[in-house]
Amino acid sequence: MFLNKTKGGIVNKRVLLITEGTYPFNYGGVSSWSHTLCNLTKNIDYLIYSFNAYYEKKPKYDIHNNVKGIIQVPLWAPYSLFDIMDYGFSYKDIVYKKKKTTDFNIKYYFLPPFNAFVSNLLGNTCNLDTFEQSVYDLWNYFQNFDFDITLKNINIWNEFKKIIEEHYGTNDSNIILNDVSFSLQYVNKILITLAVPIPPVDIVHITLAGLPILPALIAKKQYNANIIATEHGVFIRENMINISSSSLSFFVKKLIIKCSESLSRLAYTRSDLVTSVNKFNTRWEFHYGLSKIKSKVIYNGVDENRFGTGEKPKHLINTPTVVAIARIFALKDVITMIKTCNHVKNEIPNVKFIVYGDKKADIEYVNECEKLIDELKITDNFVLAGHHSQPNKAFLEGDISILTSISEGFPYTVIESMSCGVPVVATDVGGVAEAITEKTGFVCKPKDYKALGEKVIYLLKNEEARKQMGIESRKRVLKHFTLKKIIQSYEETYSDLMPIEKKEQPLVKQ
Repeated sequence: MFLNKTKGGIVNKRVLLITEGTYPFNYGGVSSWSHTLCNLTKNIDYLIYSFNAYYEKKPKYDIHNNVKGIIQVPLWAPYSLFDIMDYGFSYKDIVYKKKKTTDFNIKYYFLPPFNAFVSNLLGNTCNLDTFEQSVYDLWNYFQNFDFDITLKNINIWNEFKKIIEEHYGTNDSNIILNDVSFSLQYVNKILITLAVPIPPVDIVHITLAGLPILPALIAKKQYNANIIATEHGVFIRENMINISSSSLSFFVKKLIIKCSESLSRLAYTRSDLVTSVNKFNTRWEFHYGLSKIKSKVIYNGVDENRFGTGEKPKHLINTPTVVAIARIFALKDVITMIKTCNHVKNEIPNVKFIVYGDKKADIEYVNECEKLIDELKITDNFVLAGHHSQPNKAFLEGDISILTSISEGFPYTVIESMSCGVPVVATDVGGVAEAITEKTGFVCKPKDYKALGEKVIYLLKNEEARKQMGIESRKRVLKHFTLKKIIQSYEETYSDLMPIEKKEQPLVKQ
């Protein structure tokens, strides 16, 4: 049971933090942000609701005692979710639900809201009111009937085919049976979120404007909880990039993007507040329905004491060194970083790029990177070094740091490097240009490895300019991007979002 705890006569706020593919089971910027919130905010009891691809045995982070529990939802687990996860259902309730889930009940109680949900989720137009109501109707259904039996019923397949024909036509030769089958499976994974119970909470904090909005709406309906969404990178934009570059069929790509757009619109219009880690994101958010009065920018912050200046390790003193901290997957565009290294090597033969980051996020992409490194014959210059548990020390290995992403929010790696007094060469994506000024580093167009390379060469060859940029970088972080600022902002935001009848009140002494 997730109960209000008291400290000093104050009732703690209960916050459900909903993540997807990040905290606490994967490293990355969103995870660092989540970990910071959970560790440092005061008078908050967190429950983590974590969407993962598959079941994770244990968190990769040490969990603070502010976190009162973790609900894990492995969407693509090879077995039935409700067979491998314990969500507190009694055996009696499970058997009762299964017995009630008949063809008749599926046909008359499930198919109508299923049709409304799917039609608005993936159709060419989305009526947000109807879409939202279908979420509540489906949630009500799953309180009484079995999820697995329902979704395996032949009527669901027939209904889904009918919806596809209605919205995508029957004469499209590009649509094959396998595409329709995969698409139904994809929708079923979305529906799982409406069958997992939500504990009593005061506030729901979702970490992207996408799938997490569904359990958030249920918490709002059940407990009158207010919803805050925080955009790091813009979910819909990044999903478009990922899906467009995937090997999926055109039909499946189109369908998934439509689903993403519908979920984003629902999140932007139904959240009580949307905070963004940069101003760049707001352009997309307003385009997809966010009202300006519900928009707020809260920049990320770093621990300026942990990420401080220091000496370069002795073994690298005579080696011009560029450091990057990035998960090795397509959005980080490590391919461009490799090409940048090759460009720099022509001018500085002993240059070394050291990239610290998870190499398991996209094995195929990692193989592509390693192949290019071999082809360019820069194995001595470019190192994929894997995860580093102390990024504050990793940045001190570099004379400069680099970021070559094609999409970002407000990247921690940039302000962490700046806090260490290490200037940054980065691509102009997301809020990067809001962190880096002409006094603290350089910003270049995405994928322009020659421009990136020239800025790297300039800084590596000009020690005085590099040191001055490092000094200015540290100053800028201390003025604008400290942990104290971010924590204070979110504590104030949580207080503002508390439902009126649940505002903090001193306990009445008996």
